[in-house]
Amino acid sequence: MTTITAAITAVGAYVPEFVLSNQVLETMVDTNDEWITTRTGIKERRLLKEKGKGTSFMAIKAAQDLIAKANINPEEIDLVIMATTTPDMPVASTGVYVASQIGAINAFSYDLQAACSSFLYGMSSAAAYIQSGRYKKVLLIGADKMSSIIDYTDRATCIIFGDGAGAVLFEPNYEGLGLQDEILKSDGIGREYLKIDAGGSILPPSIETVENRQHFVFQDGKTVFKYAVSGMADVSAKIMERNNLTKDDVNWLIAHQANKRIIDATANRMELDEEKVLVNIHRYGNTTSATLPLLLHDFEDKLKKGDNLIFAAFGGGFTWGSIYLKWAYNKQ
Repeated sequence: MTTITAAITAVGAYVPEFVLSNQVLETMVDTNDEWITTRTGIKERRLLKEKGKGTSFMAIKAAQDLIAKANINPEEIDLVIMATTTPDMPVASTGVYVASQIGAINAFSYDLQAACSSFLYGMSSAAAYIQSGRYKKVLLIGADKMSSIIDYTDRATCIIFGDGAGAVLFEPNYEGLGLQDEILKSDGIGREYLKIDAGGSILPPSIETVENRQHFVFQDGKTVFKYAVSGMADVSAKIMERNNLTKDDVNWLIAHQANKRIIDATANRMELDEEKVLVNIHRYGNTTSATLPLLLHDFEDKLKKGDNLIFAAFGGGFTWGSIYLKWAYNKQ
């Protein structure tokens, strides 16, 4: 029996038009361009400003971009996985709404939440569905409207995050291309270091929680940075070792765009040359679930069939991991 692997066969993306630059942030909080750039590598980020538009708006746009470029019939999509930390609303799945809006009327859908690792975990899930032989087309979307949960008076978080969406299509491959291996990790020790205090079942919304600004993201930056550096670097090096990959074998590092120093530390641990590290954090900031697919979209021209890609991410919870994937196509 021929082995089925799960390969990415198409990519789409969307980012909002509004640009929040470091220079504008200087007028909002006590910070400056040099401080932000030196510590994060971020120059600007995109924000979805239109009233009444949420994560689903960007997810739909990214999916439609993919569908148009790949010229596929959305009715052939079997499953839509929506990787997001900022769903449109509680309870009602954002992915279900997105699937209906893009015409994927024969697909089932659900949301997947693992903070900044959501898309990486989604890659594992999408690949498993394909490798089972039951499904032929799985659409994985990573999208977050982080501006909806950021306190723009808190300089520790408002400089970091942006809004955006990216999508990839997974399909069966019989050439040995696609997802090769994965190392996924989690540790509940991170629960207190990156979170939103209110709005969940422990502390439901109230007048007091709103007045206390407890519906915004809180981050203990130093602690998260420490765990992220060691976590992403460890699993990336381990997946190379497990698959007998040298630095010469790896063509590209696709790392979560949270902080340029974390990306550099991961690349250094893998002994990769700088030109093999894809980076767009300076343009978008940390878009959470969208960073990995936005990298694929922005650098799609560089990716060649057979290239070895190492994905790495780290998110709240804590969640983290690395995936080894062989690229399956040359952009037309």
